[in-house]
Amino acid sequence: MKKILTLLFAVVFSTTLLKAQSNNSQLSNGNTNPFLFSVNTLTGNTPKWNLNYTGSYGQHTSGQFGYDGLDQRFAAKGYLGNKFTIYANAAIGFANNGGTRSSQQAEIIKDFIGGKKVFGPRLGFGVGVNRDWDGVGAVFSRITGSVDALKWRLGGNLLFEKAFSGSRDKIDFTTSVGFHHQLAGSFFAGVEAVGQDLEGFWEEDEAEGGAKLLIGPSLNYAPSNAKVGFSVCGGPVFYATKSSVLPSNAIRDLSTQNGYTVRAMLTYNFNN
Repeated sequence: MKKILTLLFAVVFSTTLLKAQSNNSQLSNGNTNPFLFSVNTLTGNTPKWNLNYTGSYGQHTSGQFGYDGLDQRFAAKGYLGNKFTIYANAAIGFANNGGTRSSQQAEIIKDFIGGKKVFGPRLGFGVGVNRDWDGVGAVFSRITGSVDALKWRLGGNLLFEKAFSGSRDKIDFTTSVGFHHQLAGSFFAGVEAVGQDLEGFWEEDEAEGGAKLLIGPSLNYAPSNAKVGFSVCGGPVFYATKSSVLPSNAIRDLSTQNGYTVRAMLTYNFNN
């Protein structure tokens, strides 16, 4: 009788352990790039490197070109060890009214809270450089935050950018947040919200035209132990405030007029 009970206990324990490992792996894969409008950090428990392709389409989403049309972006993200994450991307935009332009960006982020395990809170700080659609360079800093659990995840960014152009704001401030909950198996769904040029709430002469907001549904699919993951998000983009200053074509994920955008990302994970 004792042998039978011991065997049953061993079977139940092993099944529970395997299920937990599967769920942990599933979350690890999904956590490489779960959100479309926020950059998250990697950990030692996630695939160390991943490549992703992002395609988006928008109407009135970045003025005269770029995101006001078709945007295609290729990016790489890697875990360097010691809680450091590196992220870089290059994009090309095909405007609705014709013409093409490009942009590039690179940054490095370090987690100062958490960062060793997938589950639990993480808080990081990073710095980077970019060149926008108009060829204007900028430096920026990013604060990343996330909390991951077995069936849900929460993440977001605070971005502070200084462009090397007299026609731009002294400092641009952008914030983003996303929430996902497990629907079934490898499917997570939720919502993402982004606020751009939020200094427009207190600066009437905000140089980019005013504060803009996006909020929309978000979906992430990352099968357990799979090398490929998929995310999609989209929604209306609108001005929360207006200024009398005409907006520029700085790197933006949002619109310079009320409009909409839809974005999808395909991720390929290495070291899986």
